[in-house]
Amino acid sequence: MATVGMLVHLWLAQDIRDRAQRHALNTLYSAMDVYRRSGTLADGAELDPPLLPATLRIPADSDRHTTYDRHVEGNLGPSVWAAQRIGGPGSPVLAMRVNVSPEFHTLHRLDVIIALASLVTLAAAMPLTGYGAGLLALRLRQVCETAGRICAGDLDARIGPTKGRDEVADIAATVDLMADSLSHRLRTERQFTADVAHELRTPVGGLLAAADLLPEGEMEDLLRARVRDLRGLVEDLLEISRLDAGAEQPSPTHVPLHAVVCEAVARTTFDTEVALVTRSAEAVGTVETDPRRLERIVSNLVANAHRHGGTPVEVTVEGRTVLVRDHGPGFPAELVRDGPRRFRTGATQRGGGHGLGLTIALGQARVLGAELHLGNAPDGGAVASLRLPD
Repeated sequence: MATVGMLVHLWLAQDIRDRAQRHALNTLYSAMDVYRRSGTLADGAELDPPLLPATLRIPADSDRHTTYDRHVEGNLGPSVWAAQRIGGPGSPVLAMRVNVSPEFHTLHRLDVIIALASLVTLAAAMPLTGYGAGLLALRLRQVCETAGRICAGDLDARIGPTKGRDEVADIAATVDLMADSLSHRLRTERQFTADVAHELRTPVGGLLAAADLLPEGEMEDLLRARVRDLRGLVEDLLEISRLDAGAEQPSPTHVPLHAVVCEAVARTTFDTEVALVTRSAEAVGTVETDPRRLERIVSNLVANAHRHGGTPVEVTVEGRTVLVRDHGPGFPAELVRDGPRRFRTGATQRGGGHGLGLTIALGQARVLGAELHLGNAPDGGAVASLRLPD
């Protein structure tokens, strides 16, 4: 609005000067004709007026010339002058003055009206603009939050229908479409994994039964160990598929945390130190959790520490927290940053394996509502911290 007002002002000011110039020239032409015929001054014409601008006082020729005079005296001015020498060199100059003060006064009033209209428009537009920008920011924030939830693993998060047909609505629809496609692909892959694992249970069970019938010897022990490893892998895949599908439900009961941890460590058959930390002779209390799933988590963490870390492996129970630490090379930076991934064992110096133990431990911790954090100790070694809910 201000820009339009400025352009209008400049155009009208130039138009006022142009019209005044034409009027001055026409009047001067008539006054010069009257003066030459009768020797009288007509239409307000003057000979060598004292206020005539210097540019017109001594013209170089006998043609008519005009100039704009910004001088203001009372109600007179600014003005447009037109002048012409009445004869040869040294003869007087006949001049005509056109006062444009009324026109510029009208232009000033128009400027005030435009300025007031601009202020009123701005005052009315600012709240509406702020409200519209707030709605746009809210819609964009909703899109960002939903996209963040999808990135965090919540594949059921959707933005849903949005009002309008603008770019934000297109982005929201695209994010929902992407989430639908991603969710469908992941469900297909999970179902494929579950079907493969389920179909492998029967032939693997047959292999294990057949291995038991072989005569004792080194080959028989080697074959039986490999078959047991294969059966363990199939069972782990089935467990992961159930965790992915959300089919696992905890069966909580009150159990002594320290006793459950000691039993889980003992079942791993690894040489592991278990320590109980109490504050000011605090009695060993109980926690409400699913002991079978808790044992599964602790045993997986201890087995991972022995297979991929370094001895000694220490398990500490303090309050509702269970810490499992080894003294090996520590967790890879990628695993600490992004979390465990199936069939990824991290750095080669942490040993071999299928890379499913930490994935299962993390999935079971979620079922229990517990928090499992993986990190590295300042002086070396991997540290897994399991915090049970209150």
